[in-house]
Amino acid sequence: MHEWALAEAVISTVSQITEKEQLKEVLEVKIKVGELQQIELDILEFALSQLKTPKLKNVKFNIQTAKAELKCRYCGHKWIFRKEKMNEEIAEAIHFVPEIAHAYVKCPKCGSPDFEILEGRGIWLESIKGAK
Repeated sequence: MHEWALAEAVISTVSQITEKEQLKEVLEVKIKVGELQQIELDILEFALSQLKTPKLKNVKFNIQTAKAELKCRYCGHKWIFRKEKMNEEIAEAIHFVPEIAHAYVKCPKCGSPDFEILEGRGIWLESIKGAK
């Protein structure tokens, strides 16, 4: 499960920042998860709760999803990706090999499969609140 690997990376990064900033305790961590990351948020939350270190014992993880925004390289049209409009087999294929999205997703304006992902991939720490 890549949710556990992502949780370990979040905990490790937060711990490094905690040390660098000399925080005694971390109170809140805001995390953004790109929609195209296609992770199970419940599993990520559980993994984060299980991997807490002593300085993170009272932390509240605030996880938000970042919508996937795409831009057509041909006509310049921008649109929000709608996974729910895709059949389940295609969505699962894209989940395992995101690069094949271009075979299934087309610009709604001109029909081109040539687009770039502006937002909605990856996972990042938006903010960390702590006590010194």
